[in-house]
Amino acid sequence: MSEKIKPETQERELGDEKEEKAPRIKPIIEAADSLSLGISMVVAVIMGVGLGYLLRSLTGLGFTFWIGVFIGVAAAILNVFKAYEKERKSYEKLAKEPRYAIKNKLDQKDDDDDEDYGEKNY
Repeated sequence: MSEKIKPETQERELGDEKEEKAPRIKPIIEAADSLSLGISMVVAVIMGVGLGYLLRSLTGLGFTFWIGVFIGVAAAILNVFKAYEKERKSYEKLAKEPRYAIKNKLDQKDDDDDEDYGEKNY
């Protein structure tokens, strides 16, 4: 006699497989996001140079090329700043987790031992 699998059990098994696959992809996406910072910096500068060249060819003024270069460099710096802020927020979120709260425990222990043992020679 062949056993039939109930639809509920089959859905549960498929759901478990989906949950197992999700964490495998997440690190790859995060790594690609980190790599894209370098690429976005280069692309921003190249686009700025292109914009400067276009402005110089349209207006005939030489300094407009440097305006485009400046805009490209500023866009690259903005990309770095945005990536920094994103990472800083993720580190703050990690610091709030209880398993990483050892720093607070160490600080409390140091407050109890405020005795001065003299000059330290290392």
